[in-house]
Amino acid sequence: MTKPLVGILMGSDSDLAVMQDAAKVLTELGVESKVHTLSAHRTPEAVVEYVTKSEATGYKAFICGAGGAAHLAGVVAAHTALPVIGVPMMAAKMGAAGVDSLFSTVQMPPGIPVATVGIGSARNAGILAAQIIATGSEHSNILENVRMFKKKMAKDIVAKDTELQEKGFKKYLEDKGLI
Repeated sequence: MTKPLVGILMGSDSDLAVMQDAAKVLTELGVESKVHTLSAHRTPEAVVEYVTKSEATGYKAFICGAGGAAHLAGVVAAHTALPVIGVPMMAAKMGAAGVDSLFSTVQMPPGIPVATVGIGSARNAGILAAQIIATGSEHSNILENVRMFKKKMAKDIVAKDTELQEKGFKKYLEDKGLI
């Protein structure tokens, strides 16, 4: 097993259902990651310690998922020079479908950038982290993996369209259990 290059953090284990998509796609792209539950508010010292140690051991990026006030990505970005990608999460209690988390994650003060993906888009965060890491010459295999991944996505879409055209719209929907 190679050493992790991406730290995946979430403010609560209730975010794992979404954040696991980042870890899965990173594995698919050949990038090791490590997942932790750490809170910007309940364990701030542990967040800072984790970020500092991870940067020193060779991590290349962090992905942070948090709902509500969604301060985790900003706290991480304040303590590292590495790229931080924020994944705003839906907060069931807030009733705002994650928009509050989106605004909290994307509105960082000058000098504390957080790249922000869509609400709940941990998979895109993983792909973005791989693309960032792939810019380093020692990680050209990751760049090739990302290229192959995107080619496969395109091929899959063409195959789905072919199936749709061959079956017709109604039969396609029936087969997919959509009607």
